[in-house]
Amino acid sequence: MLKHIVMFKLKEWAEGGDRAANIKALREKLEALPAQIKEIKFFEVGINFIEASVAYDMVLVSEFESKEALFSYQKHPEHVLVAGFVGRVCESRIVVDYAP
Repeated sequence: MLKHIVMFKLKEWAEGGDRAANIKALREKLEALPAQIKEIKFFEVGINFIEASVAYDMVLVSEFESKEALFSYQKHPEHVLVAGFVGRVCESRIVVDYAP
């Protein structure tokens, strides 16, 4: 089993919406993925609630059976669409992939 963790820091304004609107939109887009991508074994989206200079706005914690399953997820057309939105609304992101 592999864990795939991504933290997102959103721009103050992007895609016609403020940070709060884009956090909501990104959460909805992410939470739709498990129903569309069979490789996902676990998927959780969390929104940060504490203001701190080192804090990111949201986190995705997901699990996959193998590297191949993770790579298949990353290439899936629905994931690619969400990744495009991420690229437009995020100031930065951090990713960690590991096998516990």
